[in-house]
Amino acid sequence: MGRWVNQSYTDGFILVGIFTHSQTDLVLFSAVMVVFTVALCGNVLLIFLIYMDPQLHTPMYFFLSQLSLMDLMLVCNIVPKMAANFLSGRKSISFVGCGIQIGLFVCLVGSEGLLLGLMAYDRYVAISHPLHYPILMNQKVCLQITGSSWAFGIIDGVIQMVAAMSLPYCGSRNVDHFFCEVKALLKLACVDTSLFDTLLFACCVFMLLLPFSIIVASYSCILGTMLRMHSAQTWKKALATCSSHLTAVTVFYGAAMFMYLRPRRYRPPSHDKVASIFYTVLTPMLNPLIYSLRNQEVMGALRKVLNHCRIGSQH
Repeated sequence: MGRWVNQSYTDGFILVGIFTHSQTDLVLFSAVMVVFTVALCGNVLLIFLIYMDPQLHTPMYFFLSQLSLMDLMLVCNIVPKMAANFLSGRKSISFVGCGIQIGLFVCLVGSEGLLLGLMAYDRYVAISHPLHYPILMNQKVCLQITGSSWAFGIIDGVIQMVAAMSLPYCGSRNVDHFFCEVKALLKLACVDTSLFDTLLFACCVFMLLLPFSIIVASYSCILGTMLRMHSAQTWKKALATCSSHLTAVTVFYGAAMFMYLRPRRYRPPSHDKVASIFYTVLTPMLNPLIYSLRNQEVMGALRKVLNHCRIGSQH
């Protein structure tokens, strides 16, 4: 067994991937790369607009810039390695590289989930206590919200990374996934991982249900406030304030719960891979589109930048 354990440190692992070199898979791979490019450009542009436009220097857009940063790091952690392996045909990843992928993936997904949950509290304050909003959501509170989101995610990522990389691996080095994902890696361990599986499931439940409970509580209070409103215009404004966040929450938590909270017998590897594509590439692309196309302030900031560039080019 020692020979195989040592080999996992020196040789690393083989990522089986999701695509073959068939015509259909080449089209699907091209589609994933287009989505990756849109996600990359969309999130960079959103961060740039929020940084440049003083009108977007508000708590909601500060949280949104952090969300975009997480999405940017998530796609860059997964897709470039997947693309390089597919195009080169090598499919390998080092032991250290595998650990880094696990740590970053768990950290970013956990941080994003918690931040989305705490953003619901921001929407609750904006609708239920608009006059006290600048006081209740001051700079210190905003930094505490983003700081706690990053901290929880980092702790979760480090725990899962250290635990997964401490296990002895022997026999096959083929990870049946397109990136180093904890559940796929555990199948290669030489020891019984049932306790680790249980802890992993508990960790996922906590990291999903804690922010989800904040979202449910916040939107229950928002609904209570909206039911007391008699003006149609106020209703419309409240719905516009919440719609983008609710769409982002539905996309993120729908994919996350499908991926992590299904019973094991309903989890064929092919389903996990498809869910992971949605989760690691599509969601980061959709977030900037959800928040920009449906948001007049972001579109206004984009028009200002484009006008500025056009005037600059004429001179």
